[in-house]
Amino acid sequence: MESDYTLFKLDDGPIGVFDSGYGGLTILNEIRKEMPQYDYIYLGDNARAPYGSRSFKVVYEFTVQSVEKLFKLGCPLVILGCNTASAKALRSVQRYYLPRYAPDRRVLGVIIPTAEVVGQMSRTQHIGVLATEGTISSESYNMEIVKQSPKAVVTGLACPMWVPIIENGEADKPGADYFVKDSIDKLMAMDPLIDTIILGCTHFPLLMDKIKKYVPENVKLVPQGKYIARSLQDYLRRHYEMREKITMNGTCTYYTTEQADKFQESAALFLHEDAKNLNVHHVDLRGMI
Repeated sequence: MESDYTLFKLDDGPIGVFDSGYGGLTILNEIRKEMPQYDYIYLGDNARAPYGSRSFKVVYEFTVQSVEKLFKLGCPLVILGCNTASAKALRSVQRYYLPRYAPDRRVLGVIIPTAEVVGQMSRTQHIGVLATEGTISSESYNMEIVKQSPKAVVTGLACPMWVPIIENGEADKPGADYFVKDSIDKLMAMDPLIDTIILGCTHFPLLMDKIKKYVPENVKLVPQGKYIARSLQDYLRRHYEMREKITMNGTCTYYTTEQADKFQESAALFLHEDAKNLNVHHVDLRGMI
């Protein structure tokens, strides 16, 4: 990309959480449970979701636009609460964008914190990943898990119908059972030794009740939220200079590329609070770069 980016200086501000859609709200929930004292800004690029089938280049461009918006809103630290963005864009953001335009700010993802813990959970070292097409095709989980647990055998399966089921409010309906069971059966047929499955999309915890119905009893399920929250807590404990830059008023503000009322309606599926009371603003990211 040609550069007409802003050169950012580090200021005090909230923690930013970005997702292409609504699933990152499950990550935000867990982070706020662990660290309610901090201020947060959530940005959902809901109008351009899903990212799962988009190219690496497009995901990178969209992710940088969102990160840059969060920087302009004052965030010294941004969490990509999106597996596709973490898989397709995070490394390039960290290697190329940040050193040049925001060297004192940080952008973290959701894949490495999950990879760091999953090997310790698996007795067989055969690990399954259920995620979007983009996350699976990137093979990011395979690479990061094997870095942490060299003997691990990782098998991934894309579940293209799961996100639409959730976002259309069908997660608890009987029709969802077919797609959940079909994906789990396929994954276990690919490797019957799997004893641990990562839910590698932040939407998927909303299908947890149905997923539990169809996985074998000996298989552990790994939703990401609490591990991301603990990893972030540990990161801030180890990085005093960043912790001191995060403001602490216990607030949370939401931005969306969709209309605010549409965001409130859909966010109610993911949040454990009345979405009508959310502080939501519409934002246009197209002019960010």
